[in-house]
Amino acid sequence: MFKKYKIAFDLDDPKTTLAHRDIILQKPFLKRLYHDWYNVFILKTTHIKNGKHLEIGSGGGFYKDVYAEVVTSDILNLPNVDKVFSAEEMPFNENELASIVMLNVFHHIPKPYLFLKEAERTLVKGGKVIMIEPANSALGRFIYKRFHHEPFDEKGGREIEAGNPLSNSNQALPYIYFERDLNLFKTQFKALKINSVKYHSPLMYVISGGVSRSAMLPYFMYGFVKGIEWLIAPLNKHIGLFCTIELEKI
Repeated sequence: MFKKYKIAFDLDDPKTTLAHRDIILQKPFLKRLYHDWYNVFILKTTHIKNGKHLEIGSGGGFYKDVYAEVVTSDILNLPNVDKVFSAEEMPFNENELASIVMLNVFHHIPKPYLFLKEAERTLVKGGKVIMIEPANSALGRFIYKRFHHEPFDEKGGREIEAGNPLSNSNQALPYIYFERDLNLFKTQFKALKINSVKYHSPLMYVISGGVSRSAMLPYFMYGFVKGIEWLIAPLNKHIGLFCTIELEKI
């Protein structure tokens, strides 16, 4: 029987975010997956030298342990972040940021178009936004709509209700902005281009147990599972549970 991790706090309580971080650090399979995702951020952004590197929604993760130069931030007042602010109004000057990275954050932003306008304003030319988010694959829709506490509404609007930074969300917002409403994106954000939307990770997160259950396989099987994901990668558009989205300021 798999162990279930119980959090004693409300989802929007800052203590919940810190508890999630502790769980990630305590679970070798899940921690390795996060480390691999952080390496994607590093490979795609750290070559950009003329500006600061920013992570949004840092409180539940450990990216600064991997890349010490990053400026960490969160909308919650947490002891392990450098700055506290909303992604809709960022305390940076024009052309100050080399990159903005975020892991499972975009779908919690009440008005994502405000964040994208801020990205246009604060990024240097050639600067990038890299985000890893839930994917709108057939398997993703099946799992997220049936087995996850957050809503997944691919036919929904372009905003979500504000006020509860973690419990309010629509996991389909990345799909809505960068795939479904692609023409609108091109019209509204002329200084940003979408370099890629890559679906991936059909197995790893589920097998890791996430932050709610124990891993389904021991850590030494991580490489084997990653190999299986590599073999079935041609099916990722249909079975990938996450997607990596790369935007660039032009």
